[in-house]
Amino acid sequence: MSSSTPLVSLCQQATFIKSASLVSQCPPDIGLEVAFAGRSNAGKSSALNTLTHARLARTSKTPGRTQLINFFKLDDERRLVDLPGYGYAKVPLELKAHWQQHLDAYLTGRQSLVGLVLVMDLRHPLSDFDCMMLEWARKSDIPAHVLLSKADKMAFGAAKNALLKVQTRMRKELGSNASVQLFSSPKRMGIDEAHGRLAQWLFPAEQEDSEG
Repeated sequence: MSSSTPLVSLCQQATFIKSASLVSQCPPDIGLEVAFAGRSNAGKSSALNTLTHARLARTSKTPGRTQLINFFKLDDERRLVDLPGYGYAKVPLELKAHWQQHLDAYLTGRQSLVGLVLVMDLRHPLSDFDCMMLEWARKSDIPAHVLLSKADKMAFGAAKNALLKVQTRMRKELGSNASVQLFSSPKRMGIDEAHGRLAQWLFPAEQEDSEG
């Protein structure tokens, strides 16, 4: 990431814009935004809070509390988006169906979406939901980056082996080109790498200049 890229500073100043229960309630579809997705117990909200150094996303000991699409402003042109987490057994089926329909409408129709961060629990990666999201990203030609969260729950060697297994399976079985990294919110592991990926998506012109 270019040292001139103000992403980290913007993340520290990120502010809540609004929540939407329907796509029609989302902010205007302009500029650039990166969405965070993950099963409701994968640590998505904690990851988003860690990357922004702010208490943006609501965390709870009861998974499944993020029931709306939540938008956070970085600047006038860039946003981060916290998508509904689902897959938790105690959430009513009608609510799951609503989330599914709402999420599909957002992912397929949002023109400003330039990247997807998919948060997976390193100990339980590539759930049906994870595979569905990776397949959607591949078919939609939207770049994806996987945060293998809770990496602090495993020894470093075991975590690296798990990372390699996930990378291999994603490419061989899913045909996914998504990048993958280890991440831990409590240990603040992998923050720089994740910020670098966000900067590539949210500041594409600066990335091209640094490569040129």
